Amino acid sequence: MHRDDSSSASKQTLWMFAGLLVVGSVAPFLMYPTFLMKVLCFALFACAFNLLLGFAGLLSFGHAAFFGGSAYITGYLCRDLGLTPELGVIAGGVFSGLLGGLFGWIAIRRAGIYFAMITLGLAQLVFFLAMQMSFTGGEDGMQGIPRGMLLGVFDLSDNIAMYFFVFAVFMAGFWLVYRTIHSPFGQILKAIRDNEARAISLGYDVAKFKLLAFVISAALAGMAGSTKALVFQLASLGDVHWHTSGQVVLMTLMGGLGTVLGPVVGAATIIGLENLLADKVGSWVTVIMGGMFVVCVLAFRRGMVGELNAVINKNGLNRPGPGGH
Repeated sequence: MHRDDSSSASKQTLWMFAGLLVVGSVAPFLMYPTFLMKVLCFALFACAFNLLLGFAGLLSFGHAAFFGGSAYITGYLCRDLGLTPELGVIAGGVFSGLLGGLFGWIAIRRAGIYFAMITLGLAQLVFFLAMQMSFTGGEDGMQGIPRGMLLGVFDLSDNIAMYFFVFAVFMAGFWLVYRTIHSPFGQILKAIRDNEARAISLGYDVAKFKLLAFVISAALAGMAGSTKALVFQLASLGDVHWHTSGQVVLMTLMGGLGTVLGPVVGAATIIGLENLLADKVGSWVTVIMGGMFVVCVLAFRRGMVGELNAVINKNGLNRPGPGGH
């Protein structure tokens, strides 16, 4: 029986990744590549956030610091120091991982709303630095970031080439999140989320596991921000603003907290609606998105993917697979 369950889960995982690869490979020839790249950047950002909140139970209101901070670092390295795009993205991820280590070391001493407020306060410090430091461009942002040549061969000024680079970064990050969730480390994170006192009584160093989860989440959020800076050739104060931290919470909850595909669906929904409504309703788009979020949370408490999983499992159409808990 256990072998059948394992085989079923493996098949579902294979189908999920195969489906993502097929859809991702065809999409830029059917839709506007720049829009799709923005969706992928925010989808990776939401997946990174979901790893922390959905599987470790830690609510961070400071993830914009990693997303936007890495955008500035990658922009500076690629524009002013002439680094190649792949090294710029890796450097952005490393920077965010280190910054996440510092944030986490300070914040994990507290829990609940106190943890969230500490992360928000630290992120506001990063926002202030981004506004004041000379190389960031202040309120004008860092403009003219070159896309460059990937591996010295592929010219990323071509939108299709840039899209497949962004898609590769997203798939690598998505795979890392998936592997983390389904590893022994991921099981311990879930145990901490569900009952921290019991995890401590079993001998686990809870603080260490929380810190590691925070660092992984921060590094992936940073890679998403670095990639977005290359796509739009711009790093702005909006990327480090607390509104961006709130936006990723919205994406994760709307898609399905604690599910693998939920953040991807949530990001695609939010970015898609923003693009669709921006020309029609202007600044009212924020009000409409807020209203939709309230309706979604009331009607679909588990998010879109979470509710879909619940329906499938209730009707016996499938066993819980990689898209669920």
